Amino acid sequence: MELDTSKIDDAVLALLYLGLHDGARAWKGFDWEAMNRLHEQGYITDPRGKAKSVVFTEEGLEWASNFLRSCSASRPNKSLQQTGRASWCAEVRRFFCPPRC
Repeated sequence: MELDTSKIDDAVLALLYLGLHDGARAWKGFDWEAMNRLHEQGYITDPRGKAKSVVFTEEGLEWASNFLRSCSASRPNKSLQQTGRASWCAEVRRFFCPPRC
């Protein structure tokens, strides 16, 4: 099975955002390949090193915040619609909040 790494990256970035502490820091307990891709995209600092956390960039904080806000809203925002990630956001919403919610 071929995995869509962009969806994995979105989910990891959102989960990192949910674990924010000390400003823009988040524990780096996720898949190393996904963490490296997020760093390469400019969303977090380099995950390699002795530190047990990474720091979000301004762009990473904004993206993760918008993604989570859109996933909890009834309609995705325009930035997600423009990037084609609106349907992915709907899938996340269905996963975390089944119809009985």
